[in-house]
Amino acid sequence: MKPFVKFQVLLLLSVLSVSLASAQEAKKYFYTDASTFPIYGKAIENMSATYERLPASLEGVIRQSVWSLAHHSAGISVRFRSDSPSIRLRWISFGLATMNHMTDTGTRGLDLYSQDPVDGHWRFVRSARPQKDTLNDQVIVSGMDRQMREFIVYLSLYEGVKKLEIGVEEGSVIDQPALDSPHKGSPIVMYGTSILQGGCANRPGMAFTNIISRELDKEVVNLGFSGNARLDYEIAELMAAVDNPSLFVLDNVPNCSASLIDEREEKFFRIIRDAHPDVPVVFIENPNYPHAVFDKVAAADIAARNASMRAVYDKLKKAGEKKIYYIKGDKMLGLDGEATVDGVHFTDLGMVRYTEYVLPTLKKALRKK
Repeated sequence: MKPFVKFQVLLLLSVLSVSLASAQEAKKYFYTDASTFPIYGKAIENMSATYERLPASLEGVIRQSVWSLAHHSAGISVRFRSDSPSIRLRWISFGLATMNHMTDTGTRGLDLYSQDPVDGHWRFVRSARPQKDTLNDQVIVSGMDRQMREFIVYLSLYEGVKKLEIGVEEGSVIDQPALDSPHKGSPIVMYGTSILQGGCANRPGMAFTNIISRELDKEVVNLGFSGNARLDYEIAELMAAVDNPSLFVLDNVPNCSASLIDEREEKFFRIIRDAHPDVPVVFIENPNYPHAVFDKVAAADIAARNASMRAVYDKLKKAGEKKIYYIKGDKMLGLDGEATVDGVHFTDLGMVRYTEYVLPTLKKALRKK
């Protein structure tokens, strides 16, 4: 392409981009505070703030590193419906979290999904990409036919959301969801590490707790605490306080030494089991990280951790515990070594593989419930 023609094309594209942006700005939007709609993913209703994951009563009680991570809104989502041709999201983040192995869209962005009216599946619409400020205001999707649709907004994985507003065009309806999907009222409660919190999904909807929620059409509570799934008994007590849980998942091995598992895993389980004697509990091993194929010290450490987890499970089985399940980690991520960003934390591919690997056991356990 000749330089002058190329310049004309670029100029035209620039004008069109500005025109489209101006057209969106010209539309009048009405905002509704998202907290007026059903909020999914909270272990109990009385949390320290609307989109946080621990109750205020644990401040100064639980370890500070866990308390800080509780402000991250991982696994929390909002349900609503609207007939607006465009959806606009305005949100305030607690901070400007950024990491060298995860996208900003995953750490502090949002995801919008809509339910397919034909097959009932939740389909990704578009992400809300964060800017260089804690206040963000974006049109996420436009040009839709004016018809009532069901929506989910998934909140940030590694930053907290202070406030969220949903904008619809003038003359449009925004209302409570008409469908109980994902089913709310008997959640799956999952406890784990940075990987369970969502590291390092490219966007919030790809955290495996959110994928599992869509696959099973059930609310999932994400109690993943990056680097801090160290079997704090206060977390077990919070899990025990969940009303009518359908399943508990313990995926804490990557943050625990073998000795810590030996010391604390059984008591952690007992706190949950005493409160919910009939609810199934799934124990999950450390995945076989790709770098452990080469690093023999890491391989031996993973083997020791998994052996400790297995020993706890076997002891419980011998003691007569029912409705407990065990998932080995050796084939969780496949055998090609391509499912992590850094040898440990999952890419979107890793999130999908994990989900496909654990779903059969989760479904079996839920049938028993």
